Parts: sequence; C-alpha cells; structure tokens
Amino acid sequence: MAFLLRVELPDVPGSLGTLATALGSAGADIEAIEIVEHRADGVAVDDVLLELPPHLMPDALITACHEVEGVRVHWISRYNAGANLRLDLEAVEAFAAEPARALERLVTVLPDTFRVDWAMSVRLQAGEPVAVHATDAAPALPDDAASWLGIETACSLDPVPGWEQTVLAGTPAKSGDGEAFVVVVARHGGPEFLASELARLGHLTHLAASVQS
Repeated sequence: MAFLLRVELPDVPGSLGTLATALGSAGADIEAIEIVEHRADGVAVDDVLLELPPHLMPDALITACHEVEGVRVHWISRYNAGANLRLDLEAVEAFAAEPARALERLVTVLPDTFRVDWAMSVRLQAGEPVAVHATDAAPALPDDAASWLGIETACSLDPVPGWEQTVLAGTPAKSGDGEAFVVVVARHGGPEFLASELARLGHLTHLAASVQS
C-alpha cells in the first residue's frame, strides 16, 4: 500500500539519511523522494513516497518521524497515482553508488532528472572558470561564466549572448576540498525553471557534494 508523506526537516547534510533510516526501521520501504521547498531559514520540505506492508499503520511512520530531531510531519495520505518522484531517488542512488565520483555522476543524471538539455559543473582553476564535468550536449563556457560562481543560492541565470532561447539555472556548493563550484543546467526554448525545481537542484547538488566530501 503506497503512501505519500510530506515532512519538514533541517536542510543539512545527513538529515535526509537519518529520516530514511527511521522510516526504514519502522517498516516502510522508501520508493522515491522529491524536494518540494528549500527555505531560507535552513528548512527543507520533502515528499516521500512509501510502500507499507498491510500490517503497518501510517501512524507508526508519524511516530518514527517525530523521533528524529527537527522533523515535523505536514501530512500523510494514500497515494495511488504513478509519479515522477522516482527521478530524484534515482539521482541519489546514482551518485551514492560511486561516492568518489558523486559530483560527476550527478551532472550525468541531471538531464533526465530535470528534463534539461545539458548540465555542467564549473569551478575556478588558476583564476579562470573551467567546466570540470559536463554532459555531451553542453557547449563551451561563455565569456561571462565567472559570474555564475558569484550566485549564493539556486536560481535562474541571466541569458547568455548567442545562446538564443536557452533558459539557464544554477546552484552553488562546495566540494570536499572546500572549493566553491556551481552546477548549471539548461533548456533550449524553455520552459522557465520553477521555484520547486530550483530547490530540488540545490538540494541534490548539496547531497552529492556531501557524499563526495
């Protein structure tokens, strides 16, 4: 029996893993996770798609969540429809399977996860922006790529001259060596990135960075 659980939890590395462990210990099988909202006060709101055995009541999951510090349940309900929630879980599984290459694997799966045309991670090397990882369709870096490294949160990026009808979004993070980088994704012809998509992009990127560090 499938249920959809919406929870509020601290937006820090390890928080999602602690919650997943608590739910698994209660008897739930996590099918997928979707980041719904990333708040400025350091709180994330996640949707968790769960499969419960017939003998397990949903109240047991609420109890398990409340035993984790900083977690608050918004609601839980039966879930019968197919969902795109699996995409985020598949992305997490991809980079968690190879921790040493987590950021590279993240870039590889972003086009499918967000339905974008390409993705890349950019950082400074010898004072110049360099695409450390990029999917095959990614173009060469534009002249103003250094400006991407100045963003402070996941956001839509300004249009690049010469890249007509390309919608861009990026999110900053820090790798295990403490160096700042930015992950950029693009759609040719739109649509614009929703706030929920920006939140998911930021959350997944920070998760990948924490796995690799």
